[in-house]
Amino acid sequence: MDLALLRTFVTVHRAGSFTRAAALLGLSQPAVTSQIRTLERQLGRPLFLRQARGVTPTTIGDELAHKAAPHLDALVEITETGLDDESSLRTLHLAGPPEFTAERALPALTELTGEDGQGFALRASFGNAEETLEGLAAGHHDLAICTARPRGALLTASTLCDEEHVLVAAPVWPGELGSEEAAESVPADKRAPAFENIPVIEVHESLPFVSRYWASVFDSRPAAPGTVVVPDLRAVLACAAAGAGLAVLPRYLCAAALERGDVVALHEPPVPPLRTYFLVVRTGTLAMPHIARAHEWLLRAASDWC
Repeated sequence: MDLALLRTFVTVHRAGSFTRAAALLGLSQPAVTSQIRTLERQLGRPLFLRQARGVTPTTIGDELAHKAAPHLDALVEITETGLDDESSLRTLHLAGPPEFTAERALPALTELTGEDGQGFALRASFGNAEETLEGLAAGHHDLAICTARPRGALLTASTLCDEEHVLVAAPVWPGELGSEEAAESVPADKRAPAFENIPVIEVHESLPFVSRYWASVFDSRPAAPGTVVVPDLRAVLACAAAGAGLAVLPRYLCAAALERGDVVALHEPPVPPLRTYFLVVRTGTLAMPHIARAHEWLLRAASDWC
């Protein structure tokens, strides 16, 4: 059986689409379709059911993928690693949101860089969840950190950690709200209206962090629009500390500012809103030692982040 046909088959099985598989393989869609039809003729059985949005593997298709994929991944590892130059330093390409990647992932992974026989060179890029997953699927990245769990068999996700969100503002704002509204004894459902008087600092006009917090804690939507909108949570924190308004931030990002008193928590709900991060790879690439080591290292480091 032609290994090229099997490689195309496994790629289609993981991608769930001839079109996406063609992009990953650098082939035209008709070429991918032709290769799959050739393999189906050789086996005498259909491997995929064609649907309006992609393809679904048949039982035989799933069985073949289960048997063939590990061996193809091992062959890819051999060709990727090389047989003659085992001392060459591999490069790990990481992608994720700028703040979390910079504050959490990169400091952890730098311990693995260097020429120690197991280390690797490190390259990082930033983007939102959609951009990051698309880049990973296209082969531009080796590991991706994102807040969306991917669908399909092309990508494999592991839960990395949860981040707690905190409603913060500069110390001047609780004083302006008045002692009664700022007191911890005030019920949560009576505190939200007071918060509506504070300008909002956000990363996007849609107020993703503030809206999520309001929906989770107050079961409502924020009334105020974004007064300051800047696409980086570190800049949001700086603006909040300067007194520009309130912000919802991950606790890991604002913990030091809270401890210094640069900002204060406006509200401490019994169950704080959480956001989950996922560590994502292309299915099969954990056979590559440098990707597997970084993957395991980040999962282990994340146990101290929660």
